[in-house]
Amino acid sequence: MNRPADTAEHRRLEESRARQVHWKRWGPYLAERAWGTVREDYSADGEAWSFLPFEQSHVKAYRWNEDGLAGICDRHQYICFSLALWNGVDPILKERLFGLTGDQGNHGEDVKESYFYLDSTPTHSWMRFLYKYPQERFPYEMLLAENRSRDRHVGEFELDDAGAFAANRYFDVFVQYAKASAEDILIRITAVNRGPEPAEIHLLPTIWFRNTWSWGRPAAQPGLHAAGSNLIELVEPTYGVRRLLMDGAPELLFTANETNHRALYDEPNPSPYVKDSIGRAVIAGDRSAVNPGRCGTKAAAHYRFTVPPGAEVTVRLRLADALPPDPFGPAFEQIEAQRKAEADEYFAAIAPEELSEDGRQVMRQAFAGLLWSKQFYHYVVRDWMDGDPAFPPPPPERRAGRNREWRHLYNSDVISMPDKWEYPWYAAWDLAFHCLPLALVDSEFAKDQLTLMLREWYMHPNGQLPAYEWSFGDVNPPVHAWSAYRVYKIEQKEHGHSDHGFLERVFHKLLLNFTWWVNRKDAEGRNVFQGGFLGLDNIGVFDRSKPLPTGGFLEQADGTGWMAMYSLNLLAIAMELAREDSAYQDVASKFWEHFVYIARAINHLGGDGFSMWDEQDGFFYDLLHLPDGSHMPLRIRSMVGLIPLFAVETLEPRRIARLPGFKRRMDWFLENRRDLTDHIPHMNTPGAGERLLLSVISGDQLRRVLSVMLDEKEFLSPYGVRALSKIHQDRPFVLSAGGAEYRVSYEPGESTTGLFGGNSNWRGPIWFPVNYLLIESLQKFHHYYGDDFKVECPTGSGVWMTLWEVAAELSRRLSHIFLRDSGGRRPVHGTDDKYAADPNWRDLVLFYEYFHGDAGRGLGASHQTGWTGLVAKLLKQSGE
Repeated sequence: MNRPADTAEHRRLEESRARQVHWKRWGPYLAERAWGTVREDYSADGEAWSFLPFEQSHVKAYRWNEDGLAGICDRHQYICFSLALWNGVDPILKERLFGLTGDQGNHGEDVKESYFYLDSTPTHSWMRFLYKYPQERFPYEMLLAENRSRDRHVGEFELDDAGAFAANRYFDVFVQYAKASAEDILIRITAVNRGPEPAEIHLLPTIWFRNTWSWGRPAAQPGLHAAGSNLIELVEPTYGVRRLLMDGAPELLFTANETNHRALYDEPNPSPYVKDSIGRAVIAGDRSAVNPGRCGTKAAAHYRFTVPPGAEVTVRLRLADALPPDPFGPAFEQIEAQRKAEADEYFAAIAPEELSEDGRQVMRQAFAGLLWSKQFYHYVVRDWMDGDPAFPPPPPERRAGRNREWRHLYNSDVISMPDKWEYPWYAAWDLAFHCLPLALVDSEFAKDQLTLMLREWYMHPNGQLPAYEWSFGDVNPPVHAWSAYRVYKIEQKEHGHSDHGFLERVFHKLLLNFTWWVNRKDAEGRNVFQGGFLGLDNIGVFDRSKPLPTGGFLEQADGTGWMAMYSLNLLAIAMELAREDSAYQDVASKFWEHFVYIARAINHLGGDGFSMWDEQDGFFYDLLHLPDGSHMPLRIRSMVGLIPLFAVETLEPRRIARLPGFKRRMDWFLENRRDLTDHIPHMNTPGAGERLLLSVISGDQLRRVLSVMLDEKEFLSPYGVRALSKIHQDRPFVLSAGGAEYRVSYEPGESTTGLFGGNSNWRGPIWFPVNYLLIESLQKFHHYYGDDFKVECPTGSGVWMTLWEVAAELSRRLSHIFLRDSGGRRPVHGTDDKYAADPNWRDLVLFYEYFHGDAGRGLGASHQTGWTGLVAKLLKQSGE
């Protein structure tokens, strides 16, 4: 175990863990999009994007969550703070990020803004955010019209394409937070004119309450009022009094966080002071729109500047329970400098010494994105289904609609989001991957996230984990146990602490989830699993979540591979727990046997003579189980056929020796059930270090699969392993069924199909989560086979590597998506010259959802630091 570092931030984390100081009470928990979400959808048809679109977001009070630009809030989102902007020409304030809905974008929903998470500590004692605000009119209409006019075979039309940053006519707006204490937050907003001429900008730091009082449910209404020319006092029932102090002499504008019924429904407003009143006061000059009594539930400080070219303006604020005597005196900047230095010290303790400066910068921005992507997520399904007392009942169609079987679900927590604009809702399998890099900086938060998904108000009574708000009942790959054990081991290694209590708690709940999988996703009880799309969206020739046009069902190589991996993950946890409680040896034996049955089934399909392993091709395929009982292999070379590699674990001889009950049961099984174990010879044959290997594939099968995976004409890209083999570029897979033709072709960029909205693509691009699991699996195989087992990498190159070296090579290729090449370009940004040469862009890094299979360019959600944040873990391991 490493000795944990002792920095100021480490001490704050310990104070937070011990509940001595609530350092995490305030953080970046404000969503970047609350409109267009399932939570806010009360329609009959479930069309969430259209029920509350962007055009209504500034006039309609949200029911469940608030959103904002570079914002913060308390962990219950009672009090919210964010920045609004106006450039003097836009029709609305820039209060939130703009983007296209799933129907408006030619490749699905997509944010059309330029913003960057620059820095954050895990307690949010120090945070920085950058927004690039065009000085000309924001091209809302052009972005809508141009993207609507394009089909799926054309690239997306972006903000830069619309000329928004031409001649550098934009502001860099930096928002910075530094905590003097857990309840005293220093805020600095700086706008830099990057353009060639003087330009106007209005800065409107805004504070408000989430509307908890308009729905007819018991709730004490909070309030805020002017307590001086530059001071706003807030009274909130839970937190008491809070104060927002502004430096200088801004104009204070007050209104209420209430729906503008006149604008939406042409009905009278109960009060003239509504959600968009501040915007009307600033843009239209309508001072009657804001409350002359200088009170309400929403307020902004209005600063107006004309900024010379190359110059900057700064405003400072302070949000606190009690203000010091000289709130903007020298101590203000001293605290900022101290928090910045403490953040530097904290991340220096995490980064390996040999990591390059560029690698350190990428790693730190990856952590920043992960930490900024925490969000207060509020969704009580029962109340959402039944409607609120103050409003008419929801349409009856909803009783048979989305999430009707999840009425027990009560979400009111800070959760790590995949992307706070594109996916401002949790996804169970995404979250499992988030927790690995999070464990490097805040293992307590990572453990809390994993535990939360298993709590009784999240997990379904039948044992299923909630998938995501669009359909909680969808099935994600079962990676929760893997993540829990990896977080446990990371904390053990990095922080010198073994939290057996955490491991035991999650293990008991995971037993319920495993049972759900066995009972619900093994159609014929033969240890062969289905599961539907399993997070891989359009990877199949059919939509795997819907009835097949051929009839019958799919025997899924990935579903079966995931379950073999799940069995081994639970085996590893049980063996770890058995070190302190021998009763877990029996449970470990149970999961060892589960694995043996699944390993047998994936190769022999329950003894029916069929196999997902194709001996001719040396690859795993899904099998189409037709209504007449026949089977047809779907010969698509995709990630589906590589997922069985994930089911691998090595057993150390000393570990087995400490568990005599488990060893006795294993020895009996190996001797008496050779019908199940003889086809897996490495279960009897010690490898390097006398280890035993548990894997669904033999050494010969492994060589054959890797010869395909490491072939640059197939899976191996300069930037990682593709989700679909490149051979399907010239040899697409085609299947005719029900009078229709179904086709899978290699598409290294955005999807040209509409499956799952068309905003993601598993038919060629590179995805970090599965690549990470491939790297980890290769490392485990190396632990068994040792240095004598070598494969050609790339296939046909004449270069032979150990499996450890292959894993390192994949890690290097993935990391180099973000690192500068010899020409100063980062592949993630493609051919965009700004990111290569402009000093105001070149150090900025975006962590996309997935990456072009040939060029490494970022695709999909642009701020999905969640699982793409795994690059921080790779950089820590490799020290590039």
